[in-house]
Amino acid sequence: MQISGIQTDVILGDRAANLERMRTAIIQEVEQSSRLIVFPECFTTGYCFDSLDEAMTVAEPVDGKSVAAAAALCEEHKCFTVFGMLERDGDRLFNTAVLVGPNGLLGSYRKIHLPYLGVDRFTTPGDRPFEVFEADGVRIGMLICYDGGFPEASRVLALKGADVVVLPTNWPPGAEYMSAFSVNCRAMENGIYFAAVNRVGTERGFSFIGQSRICNTVGATMDAAENTQETVVRATLDVAVAREKRIVRVPGKHVIDRMADRRPEMYGPICEPHSLLRPGRDEPA
Repeated sequence: MQISGIQTDVILGDRAANLERMRTAIIQEVEQSSRLIVFPECFTTGYCFDSLDEAMTVAEPVDGKSVAAAAALCEEHKCFTVFGMLERDGDRLFNTAVLVGPNGLLGSYRKIHLPYLGVDRFTTPGDRPFEVFEADGVRIGMLICYDGGFPEASRVLALKGADVVVLPTNWPPGAEYMSAFSVNCRAMENGIYFAAVNRVGTERGFSFIGQSRICNTVGATMDAAENTQETVVRATLDVAVAREKRIVRVPGKHVIDRMADRRPEMYGPICEPHSLLRPGRDEPA
């Protein structure tokens, strides 16, 4: 499967304009033979909201108008797409990524790790386990932005059988090394493809750095945007390579298998609750 990452600007609060960008990009990338088209975090809404009430005005359920519009595009052009949105569930707000295909919604993911930044100051932490979804024979795991800095998240998706992890993101300045190193590392350490798709532009004083990147199963960069301009990154995924975790470099002398060689019994502290204060959230008044 060929995948395209759409590094684009987003218009805050203008769902119609952002979905029109989606339409244009899907048509363009299907013509380039891509079957999975990935858009940034909060693609339909923008990110820099100043209150929960403001963000709620553009949030919608996962079976709302944005997913319906994406499904119609995927049906017409015989493709799949992942994009970020703000999900409204009762009085709760989630930063969500959805996987949509010709037959509608295939899966969704609610961002689990929340930075003190933008709309994530007001969203509810994701409350569902990490999950892998299948599209046209490819097993897809979804994370969002800050999640990429927590290796446990990618590892769980790899253990659940993901061939590729897609990371819609809104990286601001300060995240340059996430793109430059962490994306490659997450791919290499799990033997999976990893696609980070960032936005560009400026929103309420925050700029976004672009630098989208797709890496292969050994951590090599397949395509990258080394700029802050609107562009597309593309790569072809071979699921057979992602599913062969045992790498024989020298028969009988050098074999690598990062799944089989794990020592979970030694990892206890990873799962122990921390006692640190979260900036902006837990400090005493």
